[in-house]
Amino acid sequence: MPKRIMQGTVVSDKADKTIVVRVDRRFMHGLYKKVIRRSKRYTAHDEANAHKVGDVVRIRECRPISKRKCWEVIADTPGLGD
Repeated sequence: MPKRIMQGTVVSDKADKTIVVRVDRRFMHGLYKKVIRRSKRYTAHDEANAHKVGDVVRIRECRPISKRKCWEVIADTPGLGD
């Protein structure tokens, strides 16, 4: 089964080897046909502590690393956040 990949913005990098990524999505309301924005925060593993607040990163689903952390940062992200 393929692993999910998402793109989002780093909102916190205070923890060691962990970043919090906010992923935004847009969808249309079923009844009112208005575009709605929703966001969700994911904790992702950042082995090198390379990403800072405001960076645009891609995260990939992985095995559980801790209680709430089951995503990892994809290292090869050229062209994001230029």
